[in-house]
Order: sequence, then structure tokens, then C-alpha cells
Amino acid sequence: MYTPFAFVDVFAEQPLTGNPLAIIPNAGALDEASMRRIAGELNQAETTFIMPSQNKSADWRLRSFTAVGHEVFGAGHNSLGAWWWLAETGVLSLKEGKNHFVQEIGGHLLPVEVRREGTRLESVVLTQSPPEFGNICKDIGALADALGLTPDALSHSLPAQVVATGAGHLLVPVRDRSSVTQAHPDRQKLAKVLKAVGGEGCYLYCLEPVSPTSTAHARFFNPTVGIVEDAATGTAAGPLAAFLVRHGVVKN
Repeated sequence: MYTPFAFVDVFAEQPLTGNPLAIIPNAGALDEASMRRIAGELNQAETTFIMPSQNKSADWRLRSFTAVGHEVFGAGHNSLGAWWWLAETGVLSLKEGKNHFVQEIGGHLLPVEVRREGTRLESVVLTQSPPEFGNICKDIGALADALGLTPDALSHSLPAQVVATGAGHLLVPVRDRSSVTQAHPDRQKLAKVLKAVGGEGCYLYCLEPVSPTSTAHARFFNPTVGIVEDAATGTAAGPLAAFLVRHGVVKN
């Protein structure tokens, strides 16, 4: 069986930077077991399979698997990279300006905007599912220990809460950038904490960004699906934005 694939560097301005994504186009004939094996062989944080959607309202259906075979949901770098590839390789018919499409991920239909300026692909903009606010982690001692931090490194101005915009992640505030940098999670302990609160991954953040145009500085750990640390993540950044809006940290 011949299965073509591509690598896309997402959240990057040049190759070999950002968050790499493996893409399998024309994947409609593959069964789930084959998708899992291919994702394991390519050994990326995530591999996205692009296939026709059975829903007439959607243009494409995407399924994404981690290297250890877990299927992941939500519109993050797994989706952004796939749509950029579709646009850049000419699969999509694009007019000047904004072009609108619909993607199917995990049964959800989500809008996608692709903007072209002249011959240049300018941007791909994703819309995630409406935010859902879940459990709050109250065992701060266990959480800090799982992250390799002392309890006083965690900030108490905001709760450590699971928020989902397609995938539920535990958002953990810490006091400063050094606390984000110093974190060295114990995967088994962190997975146990996440399971207790119903979270998939852990988004550790502070409100002391590196760039003056940013609001937060963060790292993402997802031991429940076999990802030690993701270089960048859309499925956790979206929930954090919704969370910060809800608490009045940033304006909508």
C-alpha cells in the first residue's frame, strides 16, 4: 500500500521550527487501526488524516492521532497545519480575500477561514467549539508536586480549572515566567491529577509574557495521550483565552 504524507511546521515562519505535524491526505480508505499504526510510524506529536466528510455541511473531515495511538480532538495545530497544506497545495479553490470552509472534527462542524492576497496564502483562521468550564483542581499540593514545583509557585489569584473548546485541558496559573521554566513534570503523577479532574492535558501559564503583544507565557504537557511536552498548542490556547475573558483579565 502506497500512502503519501507531508510534514508541516505549524506556528512557524520557517522550516524546522514551530510544532511539526504529519499529514496524510486522501485518507478515506484507511481504517482506524491503520491510522494508528501510521501515526506510530511517523512518530510525531500528532498525525492528521484528511478525508471526505460524510456530512454534507462540511468540506473535509479530520482525524488526528498521537504517536502512541490516542485520537485527539479539537481544532489546534493538528487542524491548522492540515488546512494550510490543503490551501498551499492547490486542493482548495481560493478566490482573492476571505474563503470560508467547514471542517468536521469528532462530530463537530467548525468554521475555517482561509485568506489569500494575490498569489500569497495570507492566513488560516480557525473557530473552536464554545468553551465549557469543568472541574477545579483543589489539591494544589498534589498538582504542584506533579509539576515539580513548590506550592507557593502556583498563583492563587485564579483557579486551576479544566476548560474545553474541543478538548478539555487543566489550566494552571503560576506566579511568574521562572516558575513556568522550572517546571519538570512527573508524567505518572500529572496523569493521575488530570484523571481526577477530568482533564486531558495541562497548560501551565503565567501572566508575565515574553512579548509585549502577548498576554500569557505557557507550556503544555499532555501525558494522558503520550505527549511529554508540545512545542505549541491551539487546543489549550483557545481555552485559556476563554478563561481569561471570563475572569476579566482580558477584554472580549
